[in-house]
Amino acid sequence: LFDAVMPELNMVSEWCYVINTKANDTWSDLPVETYKGQGHLIEQLEDLTFTIRPQSFFQTNTKQALALYQITRDFANIQQHETVYDLYTGTGTIALFVAKQAKQVIGIEYVEAAIIDAKNNAQLNQIDNTHFYAGDMKDILTPEFIAQHGKADVVITDPPRAGMHPDVVARLLEMEAEKIVYVSCNAATQARDIALLQEKYTVTRIRPVDMFPQTQHVENVALLVLKK
Repeated sequence: LFDAVMPELNMVSEWCYVINTKANDTWSDLPVETYKGQGHLIEQLEDLTFTIRPQSFFQTNTKQALALYQITRDFANIQQHETVYDLYTGTGTIALFVAKQAKQVIGIEYVEAAIIDAKNNAQLNQIDNTHFYAGDMKDILTPEFIAQHGKADVVITDPPRAGMHPDVVARLLEMEAEKIVYVSCNAATQARDIALLQEKYTVTRIRPVDMFPQTQHVENVALLVLKK
């Protein structure tokens, strides 16, 4: 098949494929074969370089991803003495993007392949104050984990469209970070989670980013500040 279509699509530099023998459409746990190229993409954001493999998440609109992360960094306004938790970190893009401003950044992500990329990206960019962990967010973000790594001064959370699990919201309310920067691709679930967080937090800034031109979809960044 690839041999047949290659002459028409010779501008494509990376060809990867998965043979899924399961009775569902999940494939992140299956081996990825490389037909052409290195088996990964390289993206540049400011002075950072990111290696992205097929199983890992990275924003499809790179130019707007840069704008999104710059807004996130601006909202977070991180200080050199502060610990940052980057929830749903993916390949560590946001974590590495803000690491220079922070004492340390703790990144958590469900997809193990993405965490491997995050660690490799930290090494590639010579950043040594990031720490990445793979697993289900509600199972990793426990009181014991927080005690071990220190309470977050700033939380950045960028969950999938389903939003955050109620247990994760409850843990954030318990931890009481001074600021939460909530990045979302689904305003409905973001609004649901923020309504729960308003028990202790006030929304002070909101900024949408048009990641998907000519569609109704946007990424939305909200800054929540702990009530005094």
